[in-house]
Order: sequence, then structure tokens, then C-alpha cells
Amino acid sequence: MFDTLTDRLTSVLTNLRGKGRLSDADIDATAREIRIALLEADVALPVVRSFIKGVKERAKGTEVSQALNPAQQVIKIVNEELVTILGGETRRLQFAKTPPTVIMLAGLQGSGKTTLAGKLAKWLAGQGHTPLLVACDLQRPNAVNQLQVVGERAGVPVFAPEPGNGVGDPVEVSRRSLDEARRAQHDVVIVDTAGRLGIDEEMMKQAADIRDAITPDEILFVLDAMIGQDAVNTAEAFRDGVGFSGVVLTKLDGDARGGAALSVREVTGQPIMFASTGEKLADFDVFHPDRMANRILGMGDLLTLIEQAEQAFDQEQAEKAAAKLGTGQLTLDDFLEQMQAVRRMGPLQNLLGMLPGAGQIKEQLANFDEKHLDRIQAIIRGMTPAERADPKIINASRRQRIARGSGVTVTEINDLVNRFFEARKMMQQMAGQFGGFGGGGSKSRKGKKGKKGKKGRGPTPPKGMRGLPGGFPGLPPGGLPPGMGPDLSKIESGLNDLPAGFDPSKLKFGKKK
Repeated sequence: MFDTLTDRLTSVLTNLRGKGRLSDADIDATAREIRIALLEADVALPVVRSFIKGVKERAKGTEVSQALNPAQQVIKIVNEELVTILGGETRRLQFAKTPPTVIMLAGLQGSGKTTLAGKLAKWLAGQGHTPLLVACDLQRPNAVNQLQVVGERAGVPVFAPEPGNGVGDPVEVSRRSLDEARRAQHDVVIVDTAGRLGIDEEMMKQAADIRDAITPDEILFVLDAMIGQDAVNTAEAFRDGVGFSGVVLTKLDGDARGGAALSVREVTGQPIMFASTGEKLADFDVFHPDRMANRILGMGDLLTLIEQAEQAFDQEQAEKAAAKLGTGQLTLDDFLEQMQAVRRMGPLQNLLGMLPGAGQIKEQLANFDEKHLDRIQAIIRGMTPAERADPKIINASRRQRIARGSGVTVTEINDLVNRFFEARKMMQQMAGQFGGFGGGGSKSRKGKKGKKGKKGRGPTPPKGMRGLPGGFPGLPPGGLPPGMGPDLSKIESGLNDLPAGFDPSKLKFGKKK
């Protein structure tokens, strides 16, 4: 959604690099280009004016004039001002002191309230809560049935005493849901209310009546990020008519210009709390203003990437794999487990897109074919346990059998096996240089007495590494083919730094239940 804005801002700020000193004319020209970029992204005019004013005041002050690198200081100012208009700090849900916590969803029809109710319930269940979904949209055809289907997929019970389709009183249903939650010991109640195709008095009155009946702890306004400037008008109408404590942005994976996301916080004064980035129930997370600002400026989102890795990787398996890397005993079974864990984090294009500077290689990322990883998995699963444990025994006849069973060519089998040996040898060498993964690196280079160890070592690792390493067995021959993978050498300096204060040694990987 923010691709166009990211391209424009990155281009504008790149022009500042290399200048040892910035004049007022340079700052004015930069501010003018940023203003045009924001207006083209459909950001509300008052928000643009406030943003540009803040940037110019700080850029023309001593903060930049006395900086060792004025261009970098301007980029820092733009980043901080973006964080400010997006809400500043991350806003968390406020839970009631005495359960149940009541969360009411409101918004226009078609904004994704019902699906979002399931996403929020699944997210809360993952946080250790026991949510209950309540069907109070009794006007829209099959709205109750849709919520029941979504609840079943999310593994969350649904309270739906009325069939809907115009039958039943939503206010009474919402009131009864609290008694049901206390009886069944649910600590969170999520109320899905009716929407309309536009703002009208009947809709506002019904939403206000439900609010008065259940006194929710949080009222979340569900906003379709693709409707542009009208999103701000809708948000203001709901704020004045019903009131809300936070905003949830849906359809952030769309191709609209994204101005609504940058405008709604500044205009309404209420924080953006969650963001939905896809159709799946898992495509939902807390909205972090600082991380979104980094993405918009092409600086990546390493913290979100790390959090996804912590959820996808098992601590014990990660420690075992690290020890095997140091001793050179990594098997194809280990590689398959690691590849599956990476794929559980989401599409590879999305993961690479979180790296700093990935916006400069987005065309290659868009053309990356994940079916190649499916073929790799098919090849490994077509091997016997002995072959996966010791690929050296895979001779010509075995390769032909594996190729027939996995539906690939013998050449692909050869490429996988050869690159596995390359990657294993490379990791073993790295373990020796850096003290070993798990402490076994230095011992692994010593063979038995009298043996030089020339046999079974696999091909020599590639000398040059352009883009992703060609020796990685999950990638096509020579790394990714031209036009299908990122060339990391093109990323500008300064964009590939870890966030301030980040210490990789403090990562905690959760254990699988």
C-alpha cells in the first residue's frame, strides 16, 4: 500500500546524501517534494501542513546545522515526525480489572468487521485469553452465519441466540452476552455490530444503544484503508456519533495509496491499535507507529521479523541445529525443519521485504517463485531416512529414483545435493572462524589421524556471493536467477543497521507445546 509513497520519499531523501552542508533552499526543496509525495498518497491536507511545518522548523534549526551528517539528521527528523502523526507510542488494549473485558467493533459495511472479529479473537486466544464472539449484526444477510464460520476457524465460541437476517434485537443480544461470558468464564467479549453502506441516524442510534447497554472497555473503529479521504470523514462521524477509543486498519495489503492510515490518527486524535494485512486469520498484529514509519522510509522492520522468528522456531530444535552447524553434522532433515520454520513465518517475499533497503529490490521480490521451495521439500521427502542423514550415499540410481518419486529432473537432485554440501562446508568454516555455533567449530576441522579428508567433502564453496548465497540448498543454482531475487549489494549504506539497543543474544525462542 505504501510502495509509491516509499519510492517518492526514498528518492527525495537520497538526493540529500553526500551533501556536507544543507542550505535553506535545499531544505525548502526537500520539504516541497515531501509535501507533493504525501498529497499524492491521499494524506489529508491539514496533516500534510502540520507534518511539513514540523520538519522545516527542526531542519532549519541547530539540530541539523551543527550535525556531522546533515542529510542523515534530516532523514531522522522525517522519521520522527512520521512516527508522531502515526501515533507516537504503541497503544495496547486496556483490560477490565474485573472480567469480562468488553470490546465493541463499529464501522461501515464492507470494512471487514466480522473477519476482523475472528482475527482479534484468535490473536487474544494466542495471548492466553478466552474470548467470546457475539453476533449483534442482525440486519445483514448471513452475517450471523459468517461470524459462526469465522469463529470456528479461529477456534473461538460464538454467542448467537438470534438467527439474524432482520430477526432479533441486537441490543438485547449484547446485554445477554455478558451473562453468558460470566457463566462460561470468558475473560474477553468481542461484539460484532451492524454496519451500513453510509452514515445514517439509524446506524448511529443502534451502535449508541449497544454501547450504553454493555459499557465497553474498548470501542474499536474498523476502517478500510483503501477508501482514501472518505475514511477520515467516516472516522470523524463515528467519533462524534458513537465515540471510539482506537482504530483498526484493514486491507493494508491493498494497492490503494494509503493516505487514510497517515491521516486518521492526526484527525481523530485516537490511536491506531491494530492492522490487518491479509485475508487469513493470522494476518493481524498490533500496530507499531515506529515500525510503520521505518517501512515507509524503506528502512525495513527487523523487530517484527525477529518476533515472527521467535514464534516460528522451536528453541530446542534451534539449539540442536546450531550445534550440528558447528560440528559439520547438519543433515537434510535438519535443513527441511529449518526451511519449514522459515515458511511458517509467512511468504518469503514478505520476510525479505522487512529487510532494510528491500524497497530498492521490490521488483525482484515480486517475481520470486516460492514453488521452487515446494520442489525442494518434495525432493527431500522423496529420500529415505538414510539418504537424508548421509547424502553421500545418493548415487546415480538413487538420484533417478528420487527424481521419479518427486516429479523433478535428476539435474535438480544434483543441484540440491551439491549445494547442500557447499552450504554445510561454508557453515563449518564460519563456525571455526567465529568460535563455533554451540562451541563445536574448532574441533570439526580435525580429522582422524592419517586421513587427509579429501573424499566426500563436496564441491568448493562459491567465491563470490551476489545477492542471496548460491550455496544455500533452498535456492536455485547460482542463488536466485536474474530478476527473481534481491541483489543486496544495491542496498544503500546506512540502511542495513540493526535498531538501536538491539542485542541478538537476548532473543528468546518459545518452546512448542
